[in-house]
Amino acid sequence: MSAAKSKKSSAKTAPKKARSKTVPAVEPEGPYAKTETATAPLEKRIGEVIRQRRLSANVTLAALGLGSGMSSAMLSRIENGMASASLDSLDRICSALGIAMADLFQEVDQKSGEAQLIKREEQMEVVRVGTKYGYSYSLLSYNRGPRKSFEPFLVEMTEQSEAWPRFSHPGTEFIFMLEGSLEYRFGDKTYLLEPGDALTFAGNVLHGPERMVDNNAKFISIIVYAD
Repeated sequence: MSAAKSKKSSAKTAPKKARSKTVPAVEPEGPYAKTETATAPLEKRIGEVIRQRRLSANVTLAALGLGSGMSSAMLSRIENGMASASLDSLDRICSALGIAMADLFQEVDQKSGEAQLIKREEQMEVVRVGTKYGYSYSLLSYNRGPRKSFEPFLVEMTEQSEAWPRFSHPGTEFIFMLEGSLEYRFGDKTYLLEPGDALTFAGNVLHGPERMVDNNAKFISIIVYAD
């Protein structure tokens, strides 16, 4: 057999090389689907919240359509941000899902909200009633909600803080002790606060430090205001 013939024969019997196949990535569906960013249009964010609520409740588009008096096609367009829903339509959709419309918009706001990091060196010292008595207040958040719904402070006291003023304000106050020990008065009661202790109380009752057990004290104070 000639060399040319042998070469031709081996070429016929050589196995074919497998061709690679690219499989397109599939976007996740259901509760773990990718949510829209804060820059997405409002109707897109509203639709995403409705979709997530519907899926978490195991409600089909057809069932939601029966409950809201809307077609599945229109609901699908609303969920995908392709159509704007009127307030009346949103009210019917929320009723069918068993949620309040306020809850819907609250979730929409949460998805479009912002995070704020304030580094230690950027925390602003502010003047409050206790400042003239030797207390130091560092404001831990500049974004306190549209109606100043809360105020978080880092409060530091030293042995120079000899006076013990009493405070009164609206809302609820939460204290978390970080360093040192402190007796804290609330109304006619006193509480010993040590590192790791937490105290929550109504702000409209007279309160304030009663006595420093150590030479210094440091705690987080968060005041949450009522709507």
